[in-house]
Amino acid sequence: MDYSRMGGVKPGRNKPRHAEHNAKGTAKNPYDKKSDKAELLERMKAAAAKGKKDLSA
Repeated sequence: MDYSRMGGVKPGRNKPRHAEHNAKGTAKNPYDKKSDKAELLERMKAAAAKGKKDLSA
């Protein structure tokens, strides 16, 4: 009996079903890009201030 001929084709394994939107090496997220901590703090402070403004309104 030839077991290799039994059943359907096996699907590929360990492959993502889609490309990530923030994958490394793309135009939006290049490999050499370093996230700056000061930039992160500015964004966090702006988001916190916006959140406080939204709550008071």
